[in-house]
Amino acid sequence: MTAHDNPGVIAPPPLIGLAVIVGGLLLDWLLPAYLLTVLLSLEDRLVIGALLLLAGLALAISALGAFRAARTNPEPWKPSRALVAGGIFRWLRNPMYVGGLLVLAGLSIALASDWMLVLAIGSAFVLHYGVVLREERYLAAKFGPAYAAYRDAVPRYGWPF
Repeated sequence: MTAHDNPGVIAPPPLIGLAVIVGGLLLDWLLPAYLLTVLLSLEDRLVIGALLLLAGLALAISALGAFRAARTNPEPWKPSRALVAGGIFRWLRNPMYVGGLLVLAGLSIALASDWMLVLAIGSAFVLHYGVVLREERYLAAKFGPAYAAYRDAVPRYGWPF
């Protein structure tokens, strides 16, 4: 293992999520928009938020279990010791990121945090360009044809395009 045996992501994804939460709540306090409050009742926000949050946690926890079973690091700033293609990874290549975004969306809706939702959408681009694409280059270099076959068979975010 070399010092450069990692994808070189721009930031740990949990910190990106934390920045979305803190930044969103701060912006809600400074520049409240009240859009979610007007569009959805408290009950609707709580139900939708809880469903998204639970779906996101289920994806992330399932992915974490698959990483642990394969005895590899789930953290993208650490070396990958194995290519994980089983479990939830049979259907989507990035379940932890999809799950994290669902958690952020659920939390945003439940709290009626308009700005958190806007920042969560923006963070999807940060994750894609600053984390996912870097991981893909790293995994292609590290696992070669095995990763190429996996990449070609499984959609990046769970939908087939």
